[in-house]
Formats: sequence, C-alpha cells, structure tokens
Amino acid sequence: MERLVHSRINPFPATCRQYRSCIIPALSLQLKKNSVGGRNLFMKLPQSFNSVTASVQPLDPPKVDHFDNRLASKEVLELWRSADAVCFDVDSTVCLDEGIDELAEFCGAGNAVAEWTAKAMSGSVPFEEALAARLSLFKPSLSQVHDYLEKRPPKLSPGIDELIQKLKAKDKTVYFISGGFRQMINPIASILGIPLENIFANQMLFGNSGEFSGFDANEPTSRSGGKATAVEQIRKAQGYKSMVMIGDGATDLEARKPGGADMFICYAGVQLREAVAVEADWLVFHFTDLINSLD
Repeated sequence: MERLVHSRINPFPATCRQYRSCIIPALSLQLKKNSVGGRNLFMKLPQSFNSVTASVQPLDPPKVDHFDNRLASKEVLELWRSADAVCFDVDSTVCLDEGIDELAEFCGAGNAVAEWTAKAMSGSVPFEEALAARLSLFKPSLSQVHDYLEKRPPKLSPGIDELIQKLKAKDKTVYFISGGFRQMINPIASILGIPLENIFANQMLFGNSGEFSGFDANEPTSRSGGKATAVEQIRKAQGYKSMVMIGDGATDLEARKPGGADMFICYAGVQLREAVAVEADWLVFHFTDLINSLD
C-alpha cells in the first residue's frame, strides 16, 4: 500500500479568499494577461457540448471481497442522507476518464503523462509536483485545447446525472472540486446544471499568441491538500453542518478531516485505488447505490 501524502496546507491568497472571484465565465478559455499592456481574451466553445456520451460501462473488479466497507453502516447512511452539501471529484468520478491524460494523448504524450497521473492519484508524490511534470511534458497550446474540446466531448459516468438531480431535489448543494482544469470542467458543469461558482479547479494559462504559459498556482487544487482547503473554505463560507466528499483518489480522501468533509465515499466504478478504497467510509462501484440509498 502506497503511503498517502500529508503536507501543510497554505491559506488562500488574497485574490482567492472569496472563491467566487476565481471562476471564469461559462464555456470559455482564458488567456493570461500580458504584462506589457495585453488584455484577456475569451474563446467560445462549440455547440457540440450539448451532446454527452457514456460509452464505457464501469464494472465491478473481479475480486473485492477483502473490502469490508462496501455495505454502508447505519451511521454512514444517516450522514449521507442528512448532508447539506456533496462535493464531487470530476476525473474518473463524474467523468469516465482523466481529462489531463486524454488531452495529453490527443497531443501525443499520453503514456508519459498517464504515469504521472497514477502517481498523483495514489498519493506517492505531491500533487503539485505531478501537475507541473505532466503539463511540462506536452505544453498544450490554446488551439490544441480548443480542438480537443471540439472533437472529444465529455463522457459522463453512468448514473451521475440522475444522482446529481436527486441530490438537488433533496435540497443538497453540489460542488465540483477537481485537480483538473476549468477549461474542460466548465462544459461538464453546464451540462449537469452546476453553477460555475460551485467549481474549484485548476486553470491553464496562455499567452496572447495562444502559447501555453503555465497554470495558476493560486488555485487551492493545484497542490497537495488543496481539496481539503477548498472544502474547508466552502464550509466556512456557507455554514454547512455536514459535507460529503466523493472521489477516487488520495487527494479526495484528504478532504475528510476536521473542518472539512465529514465523510469520504470512494467511487471505484472507473478506477479502483486500493490504498484509497480501504480508507473510505463507503466504497461504491455504481452510482445507483447512492441514488437508491437517498430514499
């Protein structure tokens, strides 16, 4: 079992204390402001995002008998049903794939980037190190990101739309907290009806000519412990009594802590990471388990 990384969480910078200010407009790609009198430019995304595919059906892995948390306890069910807010990871949870891996593959660097993603999600390296390393391997340009979004619409995990709608019907607020990028998450949020102010994610930056110039290191999700920071910030701002985090990786598990998420549900319908799954309050392979348990 690989050791989970625990690092000191830095507080929000002044520019992000109000988390609404860190959100970019819907369905847009942001360019970094040029230091010599440049201006921010925005490019609208294609209409093809109205269609969503879910062509892969996640299946239970063949041997999971050694997990004793596949059946929720009475206490876990009570907390799940009474939670004020539910926070979702996006890659390999809301969606069937890892966005940065897919973009890297589209740009011709898929295998090398996927190796770093595995390290980041298992917790064997600090997330910020893995994020920087992955982007440096292919440095996507603005035009490449746009082409990727146009040609490869998001693939939603089976049942996620129904689950989110049911949570809303139960008056629970839904958030997306992701180590992925807003450029790829905003269209997904639009499809699922998640307000952009309910998204915490990273931001790719581009120069005025569309060249890749890095990522916004001020985003809390750009570093280890960032998801925990985001959950704490949400809880403090909104005054929620109880919150749940759902995801597949070590960074999602980190969000369960005093002042953060009260419970962590490991969704292993796409990726089963044993070091994470064994520590979860509840391990599920199908969103229907969560949907049915709300009744």
